[in-house]
Amino acid sequence: MAPPPRWVRRVVLAPAVVALAFFALTTLPLWLLVAAAASPLMPGWLRPLRLFWISLFYLVLNAAALVVMFGLWVASGLGWKKRAPRFQRAHYALTGWCLAVLFWQARWTLRLRIDISGPDPDTAAPGRPELVLCRHAGPGDSFILIHALVNWFDREPRVVLKDTLQWDPAVDVLLNRLPNQFVAPGHRRGDWSIAAMAAELAAGLDDNDAMVIFPEGGNFTPRRRVAAIDRLRARGLADAARRAEDLRHVLAPQPGGVLAALDAAPKAGVVFVAHTGLERMVTVADVWRELPMDKRITMKFWSVPPDEVPVDRQARIDWLYDWWRRIDEWVGSHQPVPEPPPRRWWTLGWRWPGRSAE
Repeated sequence: MAPPPRWVRRVVLAPAVVALAFFALTTLPLWLLVAAAASPLMPGWLRPLRLFWISLFYLVLNAAALVVMFGLWVASGLGWKKRAPRFQRAHYALTGWCLAVLFWQARWTLRLRIDISGPDPDTAAPGRPELVLCRHAGPGDSFILIHALVNWFDREPRVVLKDTLQWDPAVDVLLNRLPNQFVAPGHRRGDWSIAAMAAELAAGLDDNDAMVIFPEGGNFTPRRRVAAIDRLRARGLADAARRAEDLRHVLAPQPGGVLAALDAAPKAGVVFVAHTGLERMVTVADVWRELPMDKRITMKFWSVPPDEVPVDRQARIDWLYDWWRRIDEWVGSHQPVPEPPPRRWWTLGWRWPGRSAE
C-alpha cells in the first residue's frame, strides 16, 4: 500500500508513534502480564512475551529517533541546513546508533546471531567508494546490510528503496534527510526510472560512501522466481530465461540499475553480498513461527576492485549473471538446518534458549 502524503506522515503518523510509545511505557506492567500469560499457550520459548518485548523496544526506539531528529531539525534552522555536511554526518551517526541498539536487543531477546563466512571482507578500502550488490530474501535483510556497512565498515550508505518503507515514521524522516531515493514498485517517479535514480545517487559517491543495490528487485520466493522466468520468456529473452532457470535460490538480476550505477561511478569498487537464514520467512505466518526461534544469519562478502569490472555493456551483464550464479551456489551450500518443531506447554517440553528439544 502506498504511503500517505508527506504532510500526513509528519503531522499525524510521527506524533502518533511518539504518543503510542509513551502510552505503552506507562502501561507496561499490564502488557507484560498479558504477554506472559499467553506465552505458555504458544509453541516456542515465551514467544508472545519475546515478540511483545522486541515490538515495544522498536516502538520506543522509533519514537526516540523521531525526538532526536526533531531536535536536529530545530538545530539546523528549522530544516534550513539539514543537508549541510555536519547534519548529514549526525544523521548517519544516528542511523548507526539505532541499528546497533536494535541488533543488540535482537541478540538478547530473539537470540539472533549474524556470522561472517570466510575472512573479513575488503569493503573499506580507503579513498574508494563502493557499489554494494546484495541478494534480497526475508524480512530485515536490508536493515542487516545497512547495519554492517555503517557500524562494521564505517560507510555512509545510500539506496533506492520501496516507498512503502515510508509508513515507518523514523525510517521515513531519517532516510529522506539522507541521499536516498524512494520509488513505487513497478512505476516511474516523474520522468525518472529506477536506473536514473541509481545513476544520480552513484554519481555523488565520495571516498566513504556505499551505494546499495538489490538487483533482484524484490525478496526471493519460489513463486516470484517462476514469475520472473515467465516474464523473461514473454519478452523474448530466451537466453536470459535459461540462465534464470539455472538459479535455484535467487531471482535473476535486473541489470538496469547496476549498469547505470557502474557508468556513473567508474572509480567505485563492487562488493557482492550473500546471506542465508531468512529464506523460510515469506508470509506473516512464517514470521510469527520463525522469527523468535534462535535464528542464525550467515553473510558472505566478495570485493571486486574497479579495474576488474568489465567495460562493455554485454560483458557487464554476463559478469553480473556469473556473480549471481556464484551467490546462488553459495546460498545452496549454506542453507540452515531446520530445527525440530518446539513442543507445547502440555508436553512439559518447553525449550530454553540455546537448548534443543529432546
